[in-house]
Amino acid sequence: MAVTTTKLDTGESLHSTFASRYVRASLPRFRIPEQSIPKDAAYQIINDELMLDGNPRLNLASFVTTWMEPECDRLIMAAVNKNYVDMDEYPVTTELQNRCVNMIAHLFNAPIGEDETAVGVGTVGSSEAIMLAGLAFKRKWQNKRKAEEKPYDKPNIVTGANVQVCWEKFARYFEVELKEVKLKEGYYVMDPAKAVEMVDENTICVAAILGSTLTGEFEDVKLLNDLLTEKNQETGWDTPIHVDAASGGFIAPFLYPELEWDFRLPQVKSINVSGHKYGLVYAGVGWVVWRNKEDLPEELIFHINYLGADQPTFTLNFSKGSSQIIAQYYQFIRLGFEGFRNIMENCMENAKVLKAGIEGTETFDIVSKDVGVPLVAFSLKDSGKYTVFDVSETLRRFGWIVPAYTMPADAEHVAVLRVVIREDFSRSLAERLVTDIKKVLTDLENRWTKATMITHVKAEENPDGGGAVVPKKSVKQTYEEIARYWKRLVDRKKTSGVC
Repeated sequence: MAVTTTKLDTGESLHSTFASRYVRASLPRFRIPEQSIPKDAAYQIINDELMLDGNPRLNLASFVTTWMEPECDRLIMAAVNKNYVDMDEYPVTTELQNRCVNMIAHLFNAPIGEDETAVGVGTVGSSEAIMLAGLAFKRKWQNKRKAEEKPYDKPNIVTGANVQVCWEKFARYFEVELKEVKLKEGYYVMDPAKAVEMVDENTICVAAILGSTLTGEFEDVKLLNDLLTEKNQETGWDTPIHVDAASGGFIAPFLYPELEWDFRLPQVKSINVSGHKYGLVYAGVGWVVWRNKEDLPEELIFHINYLGADQPTFTLNFSKGSSQIIAQYYQFIRLGFEGFRNIMENCMENAKVLKAGIEGTETFDIVSKDVGVPLVAFSLKDSGKYTVFDVSETLRRFGWIVPAYTMPADAEHVAVLRVVIREDFSRSLAERLVTDIKKVLTDLENRWTKATMITHVKAEENPDGGGAVVPKKSVKQTYEEIARYWKRLVDRKKTSGVC
């Protein structure tokens, strides 16, 4: 949901182009028009404005899927008028959702038999999934504290400072203290040892990330599980783990099957994953699954019967589209394990090609790791002449949307660029991006040289006027400039390209 503020009665109007053959009067921007217009005109007006949007395929900031096969597109359009909440009216769609939940649970090694039903639900995205998992942890912790006649009004959750904003939303919306493990230069994920040190009797869970938004790196869930098990044995607590596998949940099982991060670890009680990321489905669909039904308190599940039959529901919203759930099932049966593995391997190969090209410029340091989500995060070796924000802004001239951002506390002084490799980002596009990055670097170098020459001339023309050659910035000055730039950007937009 975008929160906007508009001025009424501004007099601003929308002007049509091709639609002018039907409509000659300007349309109001913030009020419903008094009269109808032809459907062709309405379409053309909107279509013309949308041309100013960026190209989703070139939006390298986003993990979200931007291409699906035409056959799946047809299934999506055929189901676009189905409200998923009407389970009695659309029982097959409900069945497909249940199949997806069970497929994901088995993929994540949930301790269920072949004929057992997994515990999970489809969501609008990982943000809703995380809210539901967090609520389950909070309620289970509260119930246990009440039974022990202990205070239950100060729950907390331990995460790394690299968590996605949805965790901050959960903490604020549902009144849970967020205890963050700070980062440090060169180590941009949660340190399991420090996380366990922060755990106390009020901790409802520790959240680990399989695929950090910042660098794509997988956190060490196995080490976290072992350390937390030891602490639980020492203290008598039963602090669990939730794995935020929004980005990595559909990567690790196919590329790193031996990596232990899922329900093979006893402290992992729930996992969320984004179907609209590497689940290869358009936005928005997510999933959350629990180890077993005891980990999802029954009082959080609502039962309704006014749609024709008893229907259990555990969601934050009510109505939602069925299309993405159907699309997720399509991808599962269409690709199978083999297809998913091939796609993820190809994404990693393209990431290596891009990484090699960026390293070849000898201008950047690679920040991301080889194991993790297929992306390349990189920082400038020298920010004295220009910053990563300048590189990001200049790349837009070529159509590329490459985000630049600073790391969270305590690594705010590190600023990076990040390119996410999705299925539709081919090797040829990777090579083209490297070519355009080289052009951008040449352009920025020329700008710096020109600015320096102008400063020299002015200093020579007016040697007593205070003119001076612009000195090369120190590392500290560069970091301070980046921090100021970022603060102005956040204050202006309140959002970032990190998603």
